[in-house]
Amino acid sequence: MKAARFDYLRPADRFEAVRLLAQTGGLGKIVAGSQSLGPMLNMRLAQPSALIDVRVLDELALAREEDDAIVLGACITHARIEDGLVPDPSRGLLPFVAGGIAYRAVRNRGTLGGSLAHADPAADWINAMPLLDAECLLQGPGGERSVAAADWMQAAFTTALGEDEILTGVRLPRLSPAARWSYIKFNRKAGEFAEAIAAVVDDPRRGLCRAVIGALDGPPHVVADARPLLGGDAEAAARRELAAAGLEPDTYEYRLHAVALSRAVQALGSQP
Repeated sequence: MKAARFDYLRPADRFEAVRLLAQTGGLGKIVAGSQSLGPMLNMRLAQPSALIDVRVLDELALAREEDDAIVLGACITHARIEDGLVPDPSRGLLPFVAGGIAYRAVRNRGTLGGSLAHADPAADWINAMPLLDAECLLQGPGGERSVAAADWMQAAFTTALGEDEILTGVRLPRLSPAARWSYIKFNRKAGEFAEAIAAVVDDPRRGLCRAVIGALDGPPHVVADARPLLGGDAEAAARRELAAAGLEPDTYEYRLHAVALSRAVQALGSQP
């Protein structure tokens, strides 16, 4: 199939992108890498009145360093993160995750912001960002605001992004040199979306010990205090968190996520 008719707009900066989006009355779409939106257009699952192309905005493809964090622009591609071409505040977690996203051709064009805005529950960044206590940075008609990554995804393919806002970047706190992490993803073959994701970050210097159970029917389940998962009663803690994630015991999905979580905990524990 071919996409339905739409206008193609190229803003000069993020402020013009917001103005153009407002002019469409909620019927326009922001486009960057187009790895998700492109197929949806061709199948006419999405029929926007206009596409506003932000991949031409250099300001959204930049990374900047702050005292205790790194800000990654929304148009930074997965490949740039994978190849270490942007600062890494995660001590290797971000490049590891980026390298497991789809295929290299997709990673060359797909963007961090596009993945977060699309909010597929089985995608990697939607699960990795809450794990790292990140913030999503938004620009709207009223100015800038931020949303904690743990609150970003509200349901499958639904986020806190307003219809008159654009996602400009992500702020990621730096992990300390003492930090450890693990990230486990199950998919049937390389390149496919995940059937289960489990990840843990332990950074004692920052007082951060967090886990994520992802690739669910909706938002990832964030375990704000994952210390019980690492303690002597880890199995009982895991059962509690899997139930809190909405997984029904004795189902295939429960068992798959249980194994992923167990392996994530084991992988963390095997690190010095």
